[in-house]
Amino acid sequence: MRIAIVQLAYDDDEPMDRRVERVAAMIGDLAGHDLVVLPELWGAGGFAYRGGEERAQPVDGPIAQSMAKAARDAGVLLHAGSIVERSDHPGAEGKYLWNTSLVFAPDGTLVAAYRKIHRFGFGQGEPRLMDAGLDVVVVDLETRSGERFRAGLSTCYDLRFPELYRRQVDAGAEVFLVPSAWPAARVVNWSLFTRARAVEDQCVLVGANTAGTHAGTEMGGQSCLVLPTGELLALAGESEQVLSVD
Repeated sequence: MRIAIVQLAYDDDEPMDRRVERVAAMIGDLAGHDLVVLPELWGAGGFAYRGGEERAQPVDGPIAQSMAKAARDAGVLLHAGSIVERSDHPGAEGKYLWNTSLVFAPDGTLVAAYRKIHRFGFGQGEPRLMDAGLDVVVVDLETRSGERFRAGLSTCYDLRFPELYRRQVDAGAEVFLVPSAWPAARVVNWSLFTRARAVEDQCVLVGANTAGTHAGTEMGGQSCLVLPTGELLALAGESEQVLSVD
């Protein structure tokens, strides 16, 4: 399987619609890969909580439509990172927003969505803006070439909670797909937890982190593909980069 991990860099000066166009073009350049993985909240901004509500979209909104088309045009299985999802139905805490990951089949069909369970912010940030997801999501995925695997979906701060990954393994997960907006100040923990989750659960882990600086926060980069042995099959630096891994 040929996997592309897109470590996207952006700043506050790039309008969201222009960024969506840029990312769609990047996916087009990755035709020939089986799986493409994007970072967390790359459209709305991982730490841009103040603007999160105005940038929220439904799961069939403009970002999702653009990513579905990009997956279809490139013929790739696409983990499109996550969006700030807006729904007409409130969650358990009465909010209408979630940090939601979207996965598209090579024909552009939405095949999985995961609402982030563990929100970052200690009562501020994500918990103040968004509701928590309730469901552990493990899904059967298939590439255009017919390769099949069972993937557990999680997002960024989830990495700190090993019991989530144990539940995914119990549900048959073979691969962990983890989009993230992990900051540079704590990137040593990103490196630790990505390897720990792979080793302790004996799964491949694909981690797509963010680069650049936005909302006053420098991002950590170091996207990676970790084998169940803990070996790093691929590791990015700190700037925008695409890892292409067999």
